[in-house]
Amino acid sequence: MGTIYYGGSAMPIHIEDRTLAHLKVVIATKLRRDESFTVSWRHPDDQPRGRSTIWLHPSIPLRFVFDDPDPTELSREWIEELANSANSSGGIMLVAEHFDTGPVPTIQDGDDSGDVTLGTVEVENLEIDNLKVAGGDIPSTTLTSS
Repeated sequence: MGTIYYGGSAMPIHIEDRTLAHLKVVIATKLRRDESFTVSWRHPDDQPRGRSTIWLHPSIPLRFVFDDPDPTELSREWIEELANSANSSGGIMLVAEHFDTGPVPTIQDGDDSGDVTLGTVEVENLEIDNLKVAGGDIPSTTLTSS
């Protein structure tokens, strides 16, 4: 789990390392060009319900911290998607599709005793019929994990 330290905020922003690596490329590119924009996300389950948005501006201190010491392999398509949304009036909205497509936790209903089974499933292909990013529709697509 990576972390963004933004401005004087006492509350760090935690984002999965792979997502943060892609986001960092887009943020650094935009700020290097003196372009400001927003990044929004839904609060994790362990925080109060809601969502947050930060306004990224070149004059505000920013630091990225990654838990994994090795760099992540980047996806050109993912960077382009994030960059396109950063250029829109809605800014980047981090959604479930932006997070790692490795093992996905699953919950299966148990019997009448109320037991719940937790497990994981490997995602090899992900088909998206309708995806909205920063207010715009993205055509249907199939994603294949590598």
